[in-house]
Amino acid sequence: MELRDVRTFAAVARHLSFHRAALEVHAAQSTVSARIASLEDELQVRLFERLGRSVALTEAGKRLQQMAVKLLDLEDEARAWVAGASEARGVLTIRVPESLCAWRMGRVIRQFREAYPHLQLRFISCTVEGLENDLRQGITDLAFLMADSVRAGDLIVEALGMEELVLVAAPEHRLARGGALFGLEALAGETLLLCTADCAYRKVFENMLAEAGVRTAACLEFSSAASLRGCLRNGLGVSILPTSAVREDIAAGNLAVLPWDSPALEVAVLMLHHKNKWISPPLASFMALMRAELMVGSLPFLAIDLGDKLSQQEDDGNDKACCRSKK
Repeated sequence: MELRDVRTFAAVARHLSFHRAALEVHAAQSTVSARIASLEDELQVRLFERLGRSVALTEAGKRLQQMAVKLLDLEDEARAWVAGASEARGVLTIRVPESLCAWRMGRVIRQFREAYPHLQLRFISCTVEGLENDLRQGITDLAFLMADSVRAGDLIVEALGMEELVLVAAPEHRLARGGALFGLEALAGETLLLCTADCAYRKVFENMLAEAGVRTAACLEFSSAASLRGCLRNGLGVSILPTSAVREDIAAGNLAVLPWDSPALEVAVLMLHHKNKWISPPLASFMALMRAELMVGSLPFLAIDLGDKLSQQEDDGNDKACCRSKK
């Protein structure tokens, strides 16, 4: 098998689209179709079912996909070993919450670029939905979450630290002007601003409100944390956000931390990759830089193979939480 054909197959398998795969491998769609046909002829199997405009992997295709990831990882490993760090090329795709990328990763990215100037970094906003599948298929190399917990059978998870969450609003907001501590009931009827692409921890806050019997107004959802903060500054409501995401706005007087009468919340910053993923030298370097950046003065190193842990947790009915109240 030609590695070129294997790489093309892997792209079609990830996207389930000949058109998108052609864009990834920088080839005409007809060329992609010809490479797949050649691979099918060589292996004497059908790798894809073409159902109108839809494409699906056959059972043989699913088996080859697992092997293709290993073959391409081995190719990348060979190139990295021969070329050395300064000449390493390729792409690392990283799923990361917007606020974590914007406020905690700048120095890491700069240091990484100095070591690997020819390697492309692609950052994608991270949500839990579809994450395990993307990591398994190699669509995503590495992911970060700020979450209360993660359920994934074949991912390795490291807790790099804890991020404090604060309840914030514009300084002129009624809850910011009083100065006195207030309980969750004061949020009844309040408009909440929540981030869909950045906020795996929002459920923690929503569960607290539900347990307290507090009903808020219809929430406003944003795909961008920056847009959410802009609307907060204009007095549209209240939000719960990582301290790092609003530190500058608070210092500038654009936002105020609300004095709610509740234990301060922390959320875990998690780093995830598939347990069978080959950790290339560039990927290992990026992971090490993130550990150094986030683990100073925070949690000790924690690596969990959730495939081994979750069955026991489910039997016990005790899903380990990474989001907690500060004592």
